[in-house]
Formats: sequence, C-alpha cells, structure tokens
Amino acid sequence: MQHAARNYAIVTAAYWGFTLTDGALRMLVLLHFYRLGYSPFTLAFLFLLYEAAGVVANLIGGWLATRYGIARMLAVGLVTQIAGFTLLSMLQPGWTALMSVAWVVVAQGVCGVAKDLTKTASKSAIKVTAAAAKEQSAGQLFRWVAWFTGSKNAMKGVGFFLGGLLLETLGFSHSLWAMAGLLTLVLLGVLTSLPPMMGKGKASKSARELFAKNPGINTLAAARVVLFGARDVWFVVGVPVFLYSQGWTFTMVGTFLALWTIGYGLVQALAPRLVKRSSDGLSREVPAARGWSAVLALVPVGLALAVAFDVPRLEWVVVAGLGVFGVAFAVNSSVHSYLILAYAGSEKAAEDVGFYYAANALGRFIGTLLSGLLYQWGGLLFGLVGSALMLAMCWALTLALPLRRAGAAAARV
Repeated sequence: MQHAARNYAIVTAAYWGFTLTDGALRMLVLLHFYRLGYSPFTLAFLFLLYEAAGVVANLIGGWLATRYGIARMLAVGLVTQIAGFTLLSMLQPGWTALMSVAWVVVAQGVCGVAKDLTKTASKSAIKVTAAAAKEQSAGQLFRWVAWFTGSKNAMKGVGFFLGGLLLETLGFSHSLWAMAGLLTLVLLGVLTSLPPMMGKGKASKSARELFAKNPGINTLAAARVVLFGARDVWFVVGVPVFLYSQGWTFTMVGTFLALWTIGYGLVQALAPRLVKRSSDGLSREVPAARGWSAVLALVPVGLALAVAFDVPRLEWVVVAGLGVFGVAFAVNSSVHSYLILAYAGSEKAAEDVGFYYAANALGRFIGTLLSGLLYQWGGLLFGLVGSALMLAMCWALTLALPLRRAGAAAARV
C-alpha cells in the first residue's frame, strides 16, 4: 500500500505541474490574440487542432502505455509539451495574420498531443496503483480518482490566473520559456522517481481489438462526448467574450475563470462525499450519474431564458448560473471519471482509459468549434441552447449505462 501511495503521489504531482502550465497556456493564447483583434471564431479555431489531436493521442497513448509502460508515456507527454511551448515562443510579431494563425494552430496541436498523452498515462496509473493497494472495495479507487481529477482542475484554475499574470509581466514568449523550464524540472522528477515499466501489459494486436470495448465503456464514451461538448460550447469563447463585452477587464475575466475552475476542482475532489458508495461499485454510482446529468441539463435552459429576456444585471445572473453549472458538472465529471475505471479491466486499463478520453477530446473539439460559431451567429444565447441540447443527449445516454461490469460477476472497484 505504501509503495502504491508513493507512485500515486508522484503521478499526481507531475500532472499538477503539467496542468498548471496547460491552463496558463490557454489564457496566454486567448488573451494575447483577442488583444490583437481576432474574432471569436478565429479564437476558437486556434484551439481546434489542440482538441482534435487529443482524439488520436488518447487512442495511441493508451496503446503505447500498455505496451511500453505508463511512466515512459508520461515522460513523452511532458517532452512533447516542452516542444510545443518552444514552437509557440518562436512566433514573430512581423508575420502575417495567416502565417501567425497557422503557426499557433500547429503548435497548439503539439500541445494537444502532449496533454492527452499525459492525461491518459496519469489516469491509467491511478488504476494500476489502486489495484496494487487492493482496497477498491473500500472506495479507494473512487477517492483517488476524485482527488486527482479535482486537484488537477483546481491547478488548472491557478494556471488561468498565472497565464494572465505572466502575459502582463513577462510577455508572450518569455512566459512560454518560463513554463518550459518548470516542465523540465517535472520531467526530471518523473524519470528519477517512477518505475519505467509501471502498467506495462499485453497490448491489443489490431485496431478492431482496440476499439471493441465493453458496452459500459462505449456508452460512457458517447456520454462523455456530449458532456464536454456541452461545457465548451459556451465556456471556451462565449463566457469570456460575453463578460468582456459587459465591461469586464481582462484581469477580471481571467480571475473569475481561475476561481471558477478552482472551485470546480474542489467540488470534484469532494464528489465521493456527495455520491453514496455501493458494495459492487456500480449500483448506486450509475443512478447518480443519471440524476446529476438531469440536474445539469436544467441549468443552461434557465440561463438561456434569462439571456433571451435580457433580465436586469444579466452578467451577474450568468456568473451565478455558471457557479451552479460548475457544481453539477464537477460531480458529473468526477462520477464519469470513476466509472470508466470501474468498467475498465486492469490488464488493459491504459487502452480503456485512452479510448474514453479520446471521446472526451472529441467532445472538447466539437464544443470548441461550436463555441466560436454559435457565439458569432447568435451570441451567448445560441451557445446556451446548444449546451442544453447536448446535456439532454448526455442524460439519455446514461440511462443505457449497465449496472454490472461486462464479463465480471462482481465489479469490486
């Protein structure tokens, strides 16, 4: 148990460092290019390859982690992120707008690969270390997943604030070099602390085997697509641009997004206290996923009505609604993150997690694309309507989640 807890702590700390710089990167790019006068759709376009690359990176990363070991893939993810930062830092002010956008999109794509290689390796490591601890029946896996997911999102919130601060104090290029230096220290810690073959297993031999997941994983992956699409369809571009249009400064917008993300992460970490545990690991957790999905779907509906009728002090209504949305979304996300590991087999956990987070990346890609398009077509209202429709689909999909693991008499996770 002590050895497993040590590996869990190392993986969590490494992902904290990565997430801190990843959150800062998003604010650096968003604020820097909005300040240069780029349209909402162009801002969304800058992140499209970042999100699209994650679909492939998760699938391949899960397979590679199973074949070559989780620690090695965690290191590859960190090296790839450092390379992405280096590419972005080479951006020159004298370039044309087209060349600048193309360069940023490619560099963001590299960072997108890095993010999802690192995420897949880190989440898979939790499954392996929890299995080694042999305490899943006591809820160890749910607690570790919830704390990992919640703490990394809180760290992302700190990263949002850090990105705005670095942009004002160091500028765009120097900020990227500073973050690359931080990740180099994290990389050295991973290489010297984790067993390189941790999580190594028998990888799938064909694409058909890789994609042939059990019904629980397939259904949960589909729900994940629309869940994260529903968040990003109004959060990536719509919320920051809307608040700025209401007279908020960049500092106010960045600080609010940072505080929201930190609070969202804290709720995720507390999810095991909000969801009753069951002895089989699924019979209470699956109904919880269904109930929280229904609650979440109602929030953008209410906000859309408020925007449509232009209620007084609309920006503060949106802020309050986003707070409610954050609580319900955090519990949903945490339960989903637990369920994927509950449904996954331990032998190929990295592949199962990679498949699931490929769906996660696909949802972010769809949400990011629609965020720019819908805001340009109809403002925040269109984004909220799109979110409500996606969440209704998410709730419908959770109704099909199985209450037993496929091929297992008892899902003691």
